[in-house]
Amino acid sequence: MKKTFIYTTLAVLTLTAGIAQASHHNMGGGFKGPEIDLTTVQDALNMKDDSHVRIKGTIEKSLGDEKYLFKDSTGSVKIEIDDKTWKGQTITPADTVVISGEVDKEWNRKTEIDVDRIEKQ
Repeated sequence: MKKTFIYTTLAVLTLTAGIAQASHHNMGGGFKGPEIDLTTVQDALNMKDDSHVRIKGTIEKSLGDEKYLFKDSTGSVKIEIDDKTWKGQTITPADTVVISGEVDKEWNRKTEIDVDRIEKQ
């Protein structure tokens, strides 16, 4: 009887903690205010490594391994989007998006942008 009570209590506490943690992650809070101004692909390609950018355009195609080709009216750039960054959104080449991220420059490859957030317009 004691074991049943202890196991039941532990199960309820574990379930309650899991629900509280899940609801905390879905609250969606955070800073609301001025953001980094929109820039262009052409400007981003000339920025320093680790510069923060926001660019409006379209994701033209997948290049495999979480890499995509992003395009605006000034040019195109390879972007990297981790699976968790999509947050359940489905985006097609017909959709206009604003991506926020960091310029990633390496001496042995072309400039890319590591995407932190995607906003479908």
